[in-house]
Amino acid sequence: MRQPTTRERILAAAARLLDEAGLARVTTKEIARVAGFSEPTLYKHFRDKEDLLLAVLHDGLPHIDALSGLPERAGTGTVEGNLRDVAEQASGFFDRSIPVGSAIFAERDMLAKQRARLRAAGLGPQLAERIVAEYLRAEQRLGRVSAEVAPEAAAALLVGACFYRAFVRAYMGEGPGFTPDVVTALLHGLTPGPSAGDGDGRMDMSGLG
Repeated sequence: MRQPTTRERILAAAARLLDEAGLARVTTKEIARVAGFSEPTLYKHFRDKEDLLLAVLHDGLPHIDALSGLPERAGTGTVEGNLRDVAEQASGFFDRSIPVGSAIFAERDMLAKQRARLRAAGLGPQLAERIVAEYLRAEQRLGRVSAEVAPEAAAALLVGACFYRAFVRAYMGEGPGFTPDVVTALLHGLTPGPSAGDGDGRMDMSGLG
């Protein structure tokens, strides 16, 4: 198993301290101590505290692996299973990213730099919603998702539900985690009628149209 690099250990320590103590109370000295290095070692990898904290937001958070190549997986497995994988991993991502990301909202200059980094890399919180919408559009072409559904709206409902639950947990210190019921409710909709396919793998999402 690959051991984390010095940079990765520093990023992990910074993310942990941001979550536990908040931006104002985190120092480079404390980050270095928790990471198990001297403060000069930290400055070999990062220019200053701001550079380190921005790197935590840009590089130090977990990835949502289920989004990788998701549109290309249309027609494989089941729509419900694919979306559950996305939702479960997205919930975990938001659990980690919300406390860290919230730390910079009061720091306007840092927030502006983070936005610039994300835009330059073609990344950002909107990416998950866009990829899920592309996947649903591909499933529509295969007839596994109702043509009446707006993919962008369905993607927003799914990703938004994951974000909201993570926000409640971060804000209140407790709350429900991801449950498959979120995806089930999205797929089956709210209107009375068949809640499963017609036997050929089609999913009824007409309640979202």
